[in-house]
Amino acid sequence: MPKSIAPFPMTRLRRTRKMGALRDLVRENELSVNDLIWPVFIREGHDDETPIPSMPGVSRLTIDRLVAKAAEAYALGIPAICLFPYTSQEARTLDCAQAWSADNLSNTAIRAIKDRVPELAIMTDVALDPYNINGHDGFVVDGEIMNDETIEALVKMTLAQAEAGADIIGPSDMMDGRVGAMRRALEADGHRNVSIMSYSAKYASGFYGPFRDAVGASGALVGDKKTYQMDPGNADEALRLVERDLSEGADMVMVKPGMPYLDICRRVKDAFGAPTFAYQVSGEYAMISGAANNGWIDGEKVMMESLLAFKRAGCNGVLTYFAPAAAKLLNE
Repeated sequence: MPKSIAPFPMTRLRRTRKMGALRDLVRENELSVNDLIWPVFIREGHDDETPIPSMPGVSRLTIDRLVAKAAEAYALGIPAICLFPYTSQEARTLDCAQAWSADNLSNTAIRAIKDRVPELAIMTDVALDPYNINGHDGFVVDGEIMNDETIEALVKMTLAQAEAGADIIGPSDMMDGRVGAMRRALEADGHRNVSIMSYSAKYASGFYGPFRDAVGASGALVGDKKTYQMDPGNADEALRLVERDLSEGADMVMVKPGMPYLDICRRVKDAFGAPTFAYQVSGEYAMISGAANNGWIDGEKVMMESLLAFKRAGCNGVLTYFAPAAAKLLNE
């Protein structure tokens, strides 16, 4: 950047804002449908969906409904979806064995979607919290979240998802060393082309509340996740975590939450140049949707502005519950 520009009136920065054609010509960042990953929630049952009160407009979908929605998303040009299962408290166990069952909700959904829309990329979630009676991402022993024992379970979960047809594995657990263990297991098991998008900089945030409602974890969680998710006050640590995950075989990295951590997105992209994504999490979505539903903001304008902010911060793409609505506007 030059340190100085010609003085007024030789320089009038408003000249290129004069009309839409000029604004389009000089725009630095663009949002496209190709930048969107759509997170979706799965539930048991048939031909039904359950609205999530804390996430207006978002529902838990039975697999048949999900397959239809996935086909619609692909028709809109959305390149990928990310699956999250809803598990009742009664179905959760201490050993979390359902997490790597070939017939669990996520793996069954992967196969069903691939049968209908094979070209749609499917991303999965790798963490034990949907299956853990304690609501934690890892095994809990005497109040401690166990790192190494959890990794063994996450590897089994990873292989089951890859076998079902997942394209992108998304470890969201924040255990130390899990990316390397997953990558070695995928290579050894013949899944060499399965990508890993690591939740590398995942903060212990208050913005996850509606998500925990969506997956049935709000009442299950015992304690908090501060011993494995990041302190919101830390930024340099995020770079160390990203560097570690890339060195262990992550293909893409993620910052979560999104908008409150745009500074982290920018620093990650500048430092590593790796494919960088952000998750516009449930709390961010709920705030925008809630304000829009009350008439306090223009929902469409704020939605699109918020998504463009991720591109401006250096992200290659964003996981967002707004994906279908944003795709329709972008296609127009």
